[in-house]
Amino acid sequence: MNHSGFQAKRLIQLALPVLIAQVTQTMMGFIDTVMAGRVSAVDMAAVAIGGSLWLPALLFVQGLLLAFTPVFAHHHGADDQKAIQPIAFQAAYIAIIGSVLVISFLYFAPEIFKLMGLETQLAALSVQYLYGFAWGVPAFVLYQVLRGCSEGISYTLPTMIIGFVGLAVNIPANYIFIYGHFGVPAMGGAGCGIATALVFWAMFIAMAVYMQAHSRFKALAPFSAFHKPQWTTIWQMTKHGMPIALALFFEVSLFAIIALLLAPLGANVVAGHQIALNFSSIVFMLPLSIGIAVSIRVGYYLGQEKEQVAKLVTKVGLTIAFSLALVTAVITVLFKTQIALLYNNNPEVVTLAGSLMFLAALYQLSDSVQVVAAGALRGYKDTRSAFYITLVSYWGIGMLLGYLLAQTNIIVPAMGAHGFWIGLIAGLTSAALLFALRLKYIQGNRNAVVNLS
Repeated sequence: MNHSGFQAKRLIQLALPVLIAQVTQTMMGFIDTVMAGRVSAVDMAAVAIGGSLWLPALLFVQGLLLAFTPVFAHHHGADDQKAIQPIAFQAAYIAIIGSVLVISFLYFAPEIFKLMGLETQLAALSVQYLYGFAWGVPAFVLYQVLRGCSEGISYTLPTMIIGFVGLAVNIPANYIFIYGHFGVPAMGGAGCGIATALVFWAMFIAMAVYMQAHSRFKALAPFSAFHKPQWTTIWQMTKHGMPIALALFFEVSLFAIIALLLAPLGANVVAGHQIALNFSSIVFMLPLSIGIAVSIRVGYYLGQEKEQVAKLVTKVGLTIAFSLALVTAVITVLFKTQIALLYNNNPEVVTLAGSLMFLAALYQLSDSVQVVAAGALRGYKDTRSAFYITLVSYWGIGMLLGYLLAQTNIIVPAMGAHGFWIGLIAGLTSAALLFALRLKYIQGNRNAVVNLS
């Protein structure tokens, strides 16, 4: 097997458990959407509107923590796993502080929805959903710390196993709290919030037990000692992770703002948009898993000072991701109506969602390039570029063009949800080009590679 073939095999071995884990996590959102949608379009819209608030906030904290995984991978590549434990504790402190801020933000939801002018029933359901969800925030971010440790030592299997744990808890919890069973009153879409909180705690506890018991983590010894906060390290890693966090925030908040801007058009429009977006999120797990694997392998090889191998890993990762995107785009177009019917049987919702699926297929192509290139840059510890690229691409191009097409008559008569999706495609295509150019520059200029020592 040639070197490219070996790297492709290794990337797939690393990415497959991550893919399955990400799919199970996204499937939880799919299950929430479908089970809430079986109650009513309003309940499904409440889950979507609630998610538009918690997702950007929570992923901002996760973005701060993503900066640690390449550092862990670097120490693993340098055969110094004992250095990971004290750094992981500092990541945990960042996670705890971040969770407090996220919970505080979520409790301002009633005021935010009041300013938006949401329908009373939709606003009330969304608030109830968020209040239940908030209890799971600390567990989610602490799980991300443990996951980063595991993936940093190139061991991604636990991520997959814990994903199944979450899925196994999610379905019965939704069944109980949405529809009302075993003495619990039926809560509709609001019940998804409590169910999701329980899922997060189950995943965190299961991961902690796994890492404590498995021999693969013996050298890492994650719980064998206690480390106090090292505020210098916390500040340095926060500065390093901030561009990643802001990049994630810009990307996810774009989708959140779109959902909020569509809300005045009615629950059916929000539901149709949510179906197309949720399915795209499931498909996105393919290139995302490759991007995570590329980030790990690039950090690992830079730890061994093998820059040419790191460059080859990036090239192989981009090729695999784009090839997979071509396949998923064709599937999305061919089965757009059948996919929409899995979520909801309202003819208006299905028609809108089906028409958005064609745009979602184009969106997948650009998305595959930008997520893998961004993952490679994290491996090089080049995080600052992500901030500027996502700000310009998602908001300067994607949101501006989307808003002009969707809600004004400046370019064409207002297109509604379709206009926003065209804007998304333009923004992601711009991001893919800029990330690729930045990656080429970093790889071609030795002095541009950040010192990983």
